[in-house]
Amino acid sequence: MTIPSSLRRTLAVVAAAAATAIALSACSGGASAAPTASAGASDGGHLNVQLSWVKNEEFSGEFFADSKGYYKDAGLTVTLTPGPSTGAAELLSGKTDIALSDAVSIGSVVASEGAPLKIIGTTYQKNPFTVLSLKSKGNIATPADLKGKKIGVQDSNTALFKALLAANGLTDKDVTIVPVQYDPAPLLSGDVDGFIAYLTNEAITVKAKGVETTNLPFADNGLPFVAETVTTTDDMIAQHRERLKSFLVAEIKGWTDAVKDPEAGAKLAVENYGKDLKLDPANSIAGPKEQAEKLVVSDETAKNGLFTISDALQKSTIKSLAGAGITLTAKDLFDLSLLEEVYKAHPELVKYAG
Repeated sequence: MTIPSSLRRTLAVVAAAAATAIALSACSGGASAAPTASAGASDGGHLNVQLSWVKNEEFSGEFFADSKGYYKDAGLTVTLTPGPSTGAAELLSGKTDIALSDAVSIGSVVASEGAPLKIIGTTYQKNPFTVLSLKSKGNIATPADLKGKKIGVQDSNTALFKALLAANGLTDKDVTIVPVQYDPAPLLSGDVDGFIAYLTNEAITVKAKGVETTNLPFADNGLPFVAETVTTTDDMIAQHRERLKSFLVAEIKGWTDAVKDPEAGAKLAVENYGKDLKLDPANSIAGPKEQAEKLVVSDETAKNGLFTISDALQKSTIKSLAGAGITLTAKDLFDLSLLEEVYKAHPELVKYAG
């Protein structure tokens, strides 16, 4: 397994963070106080889950699983800890049991450090990352349009953006990377020409301000890979396999509800789980609809169920990583045996659209 030198600095930061990770303050999945037991303790049904982002509508499936008692029915007590985070450091340091992440972030650490991490399923069949720009300024519609542009990139998305560049024959010398946070204000003010965003988040909120935007989706421009991946450690798979399978059952049920009723998922985020964020109701409804229709479901999920990853999608993900110089095999990155066992035991879960 190899990793290009262009990504080593970023990965070294991730590895260092894993070695010296600061203890995280866990937030409860719902309105009740956060559980205090840690995985592996006497509470055999407890799981810490690291979210990739804040508690907004992006995690409506998890909110359904918690609020409707699917976690409880599965014998689990689940702590949902907000990001932003790729989850790699938390997994490697033992601060979390499961992370919702993406194939590039996890694959990078597996390739560079031989990290014992595996993707056991995925929420998004198509990754939502995009280079967002204003039509009146950057108007970045093709990879070639990136040349000479100033691109706002968050620290946690640096490896992803460099992978996009590499997949299109570009390097960070072809652009100016401007460190930013997650607020797209630098894009609106003209400080950057492009901004790394989610199609289901910032791309919606900026457009809602009445400005015309242009998107350069990663998935359509040389970097198709799975995202919001359910990622865990080899040790968790070996030691707590049944607990992980129970979690997958609850997740499938929660995301079945999210696909069927995106507006209800948005309401859970606005009125309960993300209440302190003062989320915009209109934008919060648009996001779940976008993800339910374009990201979570596919021909693969219609045939084999939510969270599944077809052989073709595994191959395209591995090819995307290879295009960025990250050499892995599907076996290095994926372990879908737990999900196969779940659907064998619960074939009724396949019919999420029924």
